[in-house]
Amino acid sequence: MQMRYKILLVLLLMLLLPNLSFFSLFAVTVPNFSFFSTGKQAEVPAKDSVPSVKDANGMEFVRIEPGKFVMGTAFGLDVSADEMPQHEVTISRSFYLGRYEVTQAQWEAVMGSNPSEFSGADHPVENVSWEEVQRFIGKLNDKAGGKRYRLPTEAEWEYAARAGTTTSRYWGEAVDTMERYAWYTENAGKRTRAVGQLQPNGWGLYDMLGNVWEWCQDWYGSKSYADGPVVDPQGPSEGSGRVLRGGSWSNYASFIRSAHRFELNPTYRRRNLGLRLLMEEKP
Repeated sequence: MQMRYKILLVLLLMLLLPNLSFFSLFAVTVPNFSFFSTGKQAEVPAKDSVPSVKDANGMEFVRIEPGKFVMGTAFGLDVSADEMPQHEVTISRSFYLGRYEVTQAQWEAVMGSNPSEFSGADHPVENVSWEEVQRFIGKLNDKAGGKRYRLPTEAEWEYAARAGTTTSRYWGEAVDTMERYAWYTENAGKRTRAVGQLQPNGWGLYDMLGNVWEWCQDWYGSKSYADGPVVDPQGPSEGSGRVLRGGSWSNYASFIRSAHRFELNPTYRRRNLGLRLLMEEKP
């Protein structure tokens, strides 16, 4: 090796070694911090291989068994304070969650009209407020027999979205593979897309991230993770906004995460707001 290259190599090592020591110290002193992808990733099932049931309305549901999971986020560059602290949550009862987001055809069959801005019978219904969603659910429940429909709680939603994973997204940490699983700014073409076109999570649920934000039942609480119950949490008893989860076609990758939280006034309607139904047995 020529002398000048040896000198350059020595200078480069002198610059890097102090920084490597700093990064090592940072990684040790910050809990749960890692420069590398960590956590359990999804095992993607074959398309529609997970068993499901259809209700009298033709809507398809997947049974979600009870269990425990770690809710929220420990650390990250794009993480909001309301996603912390991470805490263990128990979902004590099984429930059925929609395999897909509620479509425009399904909404129109119940409500007699379609409020969506992006037309498509098999596209998710959007431009619906939380309060309008409650009227839709009320009409379903009037004819539901032994079943009851509602929105999932925020904890039920994240439990189902994660499907046993602990990474920030149910396929892992990678952004470069996101287009296989979620419709977002880079691949959606500035609009919603038909449900069920991309790969599902490990429990056979489609579009849990991306396409449209999904209303949850809870009032939003910025500090509810710190002082809420850890068994079947319901969120605060009151508030000014309802929780939305999952991100949408109009969001960048940083919003497309299993733990990301958003909230809006329950009267607001937007062309990226939709829903996914939960079905359970009447008590």
